Amino acid sequence: MIIKYADCEPEIAGNVFIAPTAFVAGDVTIDRNVTIWPGASVRGDINSVTIGSGTNIQDNASVHVGHDEDHSVHIGENVTIGHNAVVHGARIGDNALIGMGAIVLDGAVIGEGAMIAAGSLVTPGTFIAPGTLAVGSPARVRRDLSQEEKESIMAGCVSYQALAGEYSRACGVESR
Repeated sequence: MIIKYADCEPEIAGNVFIAPTAFVAGDVTIDRNVTIWPGASVRGDINSVTIGSGTNIQDNASVHVGHDEDHSVHIGENVTIGHNAVVHGARIGDNALIGMGAIVLDGAVIGEGAMIAAGSLVTPGTFIAPGTLAVGSPARVRRDLSQEEKESIMAGCVSYQALAGEYSRACGVESR
C-alpha cells in the first residue's frame, strides 16, 4: 500500500517492486531498482526517508524516522535490509547489509560496505566504520570484511532484483 500522508506522497522512480502487502507512506523517495518485500513498512511521516537505487528491504523490515531533524533515514545504494530488521532515524552507507532481525537506532551511521550481523543492536549515535562487521548487543566492530563477503552483499542485491521481476510477473504486479 502506498499512501499520501501530511501532504507528502512517496516519490517512486522507475523499475521499483513494492509487494502488495508492503506499506510506504509520506515523505519517502525511492530510487530505481529498489525492491520492498511483503510486510515491510517504510514510514516518512514525521521526517524524510531516502532509499538509494538497487536496495532491497526484505520481508517485515521496518524503516521509520526519528523526531529530530537529523533523524531522517538515508539508505544508500545497493543496501540489503534483512528480514525483520529495524532502521530507525539512521544513515546506512552504500553497499551495506543490515542482517535479519538487527536494529539500527536514531543517529547511528553505518559506513559504506559495512555488515551488521543478524540480531545485533546498533545503539543511538553509534558509528560503524566502512567495510567492517559489527556484531552483538550493543553492536561492536569485530573485524574488516573479506573481499568475498563484500562481493556476497552485492550478489544478494542483484539476486533480489531478479527475484522481484519474477514476483511481478507471478502476481500481476507491475514494477513502477
